[in-house]
Parts: sequence; C-alpha cells; structure tokens
Amino acid sequence: MTTDETTGRYVLSLHDVDETRVDVVGGKGAHLGALSRIDGVPVPAGCCVTTHAFGRIMAEVPSIDDRLDRLARLCPDDRDAIRAVSAEIRHAIQATPVPADLAAAISGFVDELGGRAGYAVRSSATAEDLPTASFAGQHDTYLNVVGTNAVVEHVRRCWGSLFSERAVTYRQRNGVDHRTVRMAVVVQRMVFPDAAGILFTADPVTGNRRVSSVDASFGLGEALVCGLVNPDVFTVRDGEIVTRTVATKQRALHALPGGGTREQAIDPRRREQPALTDTQVVRLARLGRRIEAHFGRPQDIEWCLVDDAFQIVQSRPITTLFPVPAAHDRDDHVYVSVGHQQMMTDAMKPLGLSMWQLTAMAPMRAAGGRLFVDVTQRLVSPATRSALLEIMGRGDPLVRDALETVLDRADVRSRRPEPTVATRPDGTAGGPPAAGPAVTPIDPDPAVVAGLVERSQASIAALRREIRTKTGAALFDFLTSAFDEHKRVLSDPLSMQVIMAGMEATWWLNDHLREWLGEKNAADTLTLSAPGNVTSEMGLALLDVADVIRPHPEVVAFLHGVEDESFLDELPRLPGGTEARQAIEAYLDRYGMRCVGEIDITRPRWRERPTTLLPVLLEHVRHAEPGAAERRFERGRQAAEQKAREVLSRLRALPDGERKAAETKRMIDRVRTFAGYREYPKYDIISRYFLYKQALLVEADRLALAQVIREREDVFFLTFDEFRDAVRTNQVDDRLIRQRRDEFRSYQALRPPRVLTSDGEAVDGAYRRDDVPAGALVGLPVSAGTVAGRARVILDLAQADLEPGDILVTVHTDPSWTPLFVAVAGLVTEVGGLMTHGAVIAREYGLPAVVGVADATRLIRDGQRIRVHATDGYVEILSR
Repeated sequence: MTTDETTGRYVLSLHDVDETRVDVVGGKGAHLGALSRIDGVPVPAGCCVTTHAFGRIMAEVPSIDDRLDRLARLCPDDRDAIRAVSAEIRHAIQATPVPADLAAAISGFVDELGGRAGYAVRSSATAEDLPTASFAGQHDTYLNVVGTNAVVEHVRRCWGSLFSERAVTYRQRNGVDHRTVRMAVVVQRMVFPDAAGILFTADPVTGNRRVSSVDASFGLGEALVCGLVNPDVFTVRDGEIVTRTVATKQRALHALPGGGTREQAIDPRRREQPALTDTQVVRLARLGRRIEAHFGRPQDIEWCLVDDAFQIVQSRPITTLFPVPAAHDRDDHVYVSVGHQQMMTDAMKPLGLSMWQLTAMAPMRAAGGRLFVDVTQRLVSPATRSALLEIMGRGDPLVRDALETVLDRADVRSRRPEPTVATRPDGTAGGPPAAGPAVTPIDPDPAVVAGLVERSQASIAALRREIRTKTGAALFDFLTSAFDEHKRVLSDPLSMQVIMAGMEATWWLNDHLREWLGEKNAADTLTLSAPGNVTSEMGLALLDVADVIRPHPEVVAFLHGVEDESFLDELPRLPGGTEARQAIEAYLDRYGMRCVGEIDITRPRWRERPTTLLPVLLEHVRHAEPGAAERRFERGRQAAEQKAREVLSRLRALPDGERKAAETKRMIDRVRTFAGYREYPKYDIISRYFLYKQALLVEADRLALAQVIREREDVFFLTFDEFRDAVRTNQVDDRLIRQRRDEFRSYQALRPPRVLTSDGEAVDGAYRRDDVPAGALVGLPVSAGTVAGRARVILDLAQADLEPGDILVTVHTDPSWTPLFVAVAGLVTEVGGLMTHGAVIAREYGLPAVVGVADATRLIRDGQRIRVHATDGYVEILSR
C-alpha cells in the first residue's frame, strides 16, 4: 500500500489514481485513471473500489487460508479439482456480507457519479492489464447495473471472479501466486454508444507497429468482445485507411431501461453500412497513438462512439507482440534471428544475452529475450544483397523467403549503403561468399584440422589456468580480455576457411551430382561417419558408457530411481558402481559443459546437473547392443565409401566423365576431411562458457553470502556489466531483478520470428512448393531417406521415452540432443537449416531428417504414425 492520503480508503475517484497505483486499484483501474489524465482522451466518470476493501472482505471469509493452500497445491492440468476448489472459494466470497460502512462508502461515491441510468461494474485485479500478462477476459464485467444496492452486489461478484476457474488456471500457467493477487473494482457511468469496438495500435497479426487495426460494430462493444457479432475491420497506416472490410451485421447488444443488456436485430437497411465513417476511423487511430505514446507501448483499447464523440473505456498493453530491438532510428531496419541459426529459439536470461553479445563477432540486438542481427545494410547494397539471400537460402529457405517478402514491401533498397563487417548473419565469424558458392581453395589435409584443434585446446587450457587466480573486480577485468581471445580464436581465418570449404564442397556435390546423375542430396550419404566431428562422437560415446553400465543390474536399477544430483558419489557402493562412475565421469569431463540451450550461459550444464543425461543413457542400456557405437560408425564409413565408388563409376561413363569424376573425387575428399570440423568451433565456445560460468558463480555465491542478492541465480537477471557493478559496489536493485524475472517469464511465452522489422512486423517466410501431397507438412530436407514410425513429440530432453523405430519430433535440436539421435529412426523439427548442428549430425548418422516444419509439435500428435520423406522434404501423417 502507498502512504499518501489515499492509503486505506475503500473508494477512490479515477482522477486520484494513475498507472503507479496498480496495488491499490488493479491494472484496469490504474490504466483508466492514467487515461483520464491525458489531454484530449475522454473517459467516462468513475471510481475504484480499492484492494483495501477486498482485503477487508477476504479477512471475513471462513477458512480462506486453508482453501488457498489447497488451491496452490493443485496441478494446472487438474481441471476438475481446480473447478471444485475455485468454485468453493468464489461462493464463499460472494456469501460473505459486505460490512455496512464499506457498502456506504461505495454507495456514496456511486451517487456522486450521477449515472442514474446505469453503471458499468468491472473487475480490476492487481495482476491484470500488465505489460507482461494482460489477463484479458479472465474476470467479470457487468454492464448497465441500475441502483446503488445492485452496484454493491455486483462489486461482490467481481471480487468472487478473482477465483473463477479460468482466472485461477491462467494464474497458475503464468506462475502467479494466488495470494499475491488482489481485486479492485471499477465503477463507471454507463455509456450508451451508437457504435463500439476495439482499437489495436499495432497490427495484432503481423505485429507491425505502424499499422493500427480497428474493429467496429453497432451498439455495445461487449457483443464484439464476446464474439457475438462479426465486426467491420479497418487498418490505418500513416493516417490513411489501407484496408477495409465491412461485415454484414445482423445483431447488436443494447442496454435495457431497467438494467442489463439484450441482443436486438439491426434494421436490414443498416446491416451492411459501416459502423464508422472513414473520418471517424482515422480520428480514432490518431487518438490511439496519443494513448500509446503515454504508456510507451502498443495498446489494446476499448472505445465507444456517442454522438460522433469517442469515449475510451479501457486500455491495456498488447502482450502478444514480439518486442522490437532498440535501434538508433526506426526506419526500415531488418533483423534476422540468431536463435534460428543456433537452433535455440528459447528466451535467454539477461546475463546469457549479454555474454553472447560480448563474445560474438557481430553486433547483436536483444528483443524479447532473443538476439537478432541487423542485416539492413547487406540488403541495401546490391553487392551484398544477393550473397546474403544465397547463403540464407542454402541454410534455411524460410529465412530467405521472409527477407524477400520484406524486400518486396519495404523501401530498404533506397537506404544508402554503409560499410559492413565480414561476419556471418548469426554473428559468429566469416561471411557469405561474394556470389554463389565458390569452393574455397584449400587442400584436404587432415593435419590442418588437427592443428586448429590443438591451438583451440591450448588456448582453453591457458584460460583454465589463468581464470582460477582471478576474483572480484579483477575477474571481470580478466574476462574482458578473455573475450578478446575468445573472438580471436573464433575468427581465425584458417578456421573459417576450413568450415566454408566443407560447406561449399557439400553444396557443390549436391548441385553437380543432381545435374549430372539425377541424384538428390548425394552428399548426405557421402558425409556419413565423417571423421573428427566432436558432436557426433559425443552421441556415440554415450553408447559406450551404456556398454559399461549394462552388465551391472544393481547399477541400472539404482540409476532408474535417481533424483539427486549427487548420485555419482553413491555409485561405488554398488557392484560395478566404480566402473560406472568412472565411465560417466569421463564422459562429463569431455562433454559436461554441454546442455540444452547451451548458448545461454545461465542454463545448467550436464556437469552441474548430470541427471539430465540419465533418461537417454538408460534408453541406450535397454535398447542398444554392446559395441553399437563402433559398429554404427563403421557401417556409416563403409556406406560413404561405397557411395563414392558408385558415383565415380557412373560419372566416368558420362561424356567428359574423367574430368567430372576427378572434380567430384576432390570434393569428396574435401568434404570427408573438413565436414567434421564444422562442429568444433561451437564446442570451443561452450568449453569457454563453462569456465566463465564457474568463475562467475563463485562471485554470485559471495554476493548471496553477503545478502546483496537473495540467491546465486539472481545474477542471471543482470547483464555482465551490471554484475560487474554489483561485485564492485556490493549493491543490487532487487526491484530490477524482480522486473527482469517477470519479463523473462513473459518472453518464454513468445514465439520469435525468423525475420523481424523495426516496424515490429514478424515474418516467418513460406515454402513456395507444389510438389508435395495434399495434407503433407512441408519442410527442408537435410538428411536423405524415407522412414515411417511412431512420432514421439518431445519438448524436454530429460523426458525422453523412446523405443527403437521411433521418430523424434521437437521444436529444435542443438548439440545436446545428439545422444538421442542414435536412439531414433528419423527426425522432424520446427526450426533448422541445411548446415545447422542437428542437420549435420543427422547426415553423419544417416538419420532421415526434415527440419523447418512449421508447428510440427502441434500438428503431429505424440504416438501418431508418420512417414518422413527426408529426400524430398515433407512429412505425411499416416494415422489420425
């Protein structure tokens, strides 16, 4: 509660509150109070029954603490139990008498409003109309309530609606504690409009911030909000109507003289007339911009039109829009998602974002907990535009299509080009070729790769030695210089030359063998079991760990019941436990720095949480045969050699065949030598990240011990520079950490686009194909073959439950998913490209894979039979 003159009052005028008073009047009341203070924004007169009044009532509800405890223990998916307990609480609130002094306070203010024809009584919870969660439609609203006694009764109903089933479920799914939410109630003079509707100050479908969208219908807007009528829809850009759809409006909702509302048929002569004139639409959009400017973010606004004058009855943030990266200007910037190229589209915490920005080779902008690279200048310049589109199309056709869609509509070509840094679009290092794939002239010498690996390991060893001696402010100074070494290794010209040589050889083989022999994706077989791939070796190595554990049934039984991360210490007590522990420890020594979402340094590593590996490890124990790793690698190697002999033989039979065969042989040698190194720089990055994190957590523990922060993980919600300042000053703004936690929670619910413009338009691109069967799900073929089997839709690696022949369906896979690849027969992902990690490993394992399948985890149900056409790039659902 605040400490000013309004503290403890049961009722406040809207003019006495603003957006800083959410704890007193809830989200809706706070926004309406703020709206009433904006010049030129008319708001119906009203008052707020405060959360203090709600607290007074809750103190009188019998056994309320016990009931809230029962509710808090329920699972969000247990709908029957939620329905029963929430109804019990709601009825108890509504049965509690309103004390006479509280009822008198409400009645006195309502009488002053003078709305004798009726009032609107609307719930206003403290967790409502917030920037991170709107809670739209979760609580009750009553229109045209006549009489002060009726208003008091409907206020009580609004209090009870805090515990409607839908509101309780919404809070639980958004991680909001029921005890922290209180209910205020807004009472306003009723407006009887000629037309009403909703104004979005940004396009709610595309996210474009320069476009306003207006929904309008005759009568009360509640009919539109509840979906009872089809509205007219107008879109406005830069003060002009750009689209207009006039609906046939059969019915409208109107107020009754005695109270309440009723549906009425619209005069047939008016049904196809627009509810607003063009002039009114433009004027409303301009009013919306004024409101948006005040609140500083796009708004969802409810409006009424009375005698050609607009009244604003609600405004809330649009929480479903993906945020726009901050830029030095807002004109025609185009951003490409880093997460789609790194196969990690989850939201990242602030420390993770800032660490990636500090260690990447290109400037990156954060938005919605994700990172984006500004590619505007590359699109502007004809010299770099085609190269960017070519490299993007090779990797992910959806990104290329999205960029071309933006180019077709946006005037980015007219911008003046500026010098650009030679980095990849994901900001790692290197850049796209100047035009089309031109094979890098480098001899396929394994010693080149070995030398690069040795230099990387030496650099990491030096980092490990030096970082152990650094603490406090000196650690952050050291890390700043360590980041320079990090980027130096990452940008090694020879390293980039090797990576590009492998990629370009792959493209060359696919393009030329398709042209000469009609072979689709021939490189998929030619790269099977390519040597030196640290990520594919990681997957096979876990099979070797399973071989050590399998002969010891007591160890296997123990691992099935493990819940604590200290399980490794208990293993030596069991027969075979010492050998099992040594095998797992050796695996963690080599790969323990990895984890799901590993580009975010705040994610728990396998070394920190080894139980994460147990589901996959135990699947290998149960289903794999001894020696499976070696046999699988050898089988792939022999298949690649056989394919090479076959291709070369067929080429020699063609006109000019000896030349073609010789060129192809050089490319096969090049791809076999260099393709495996493609994964090593990421391994280098994550190895360094683990060392950074270990040192930073020591500082976090010191801050926690000094009670500067509540717990060590609080530092994850600080940027690197803010963390440095906290260590230097021993001070942290706890409110900032709480705000960042709330923002992160809201970002987790957002789906990042592949391409984003500075106007806020989210563009995901589309496949322009007509060569797939009707009803098939289209994607990008990245590892050839065809396989049918049971779909296992898995969103959490730790929840993997697979049988031989299953097909893994998930959102995205980074290197941490590789151990799962040896246990499945096929792969389908929503995100991915030709050269992303999952695609590279799928090819080396010979795993048929289709990536970039939009909404795959929603359209394919767990347990359905599907067929993956991984040569042609589509998925058929065989059982419905």
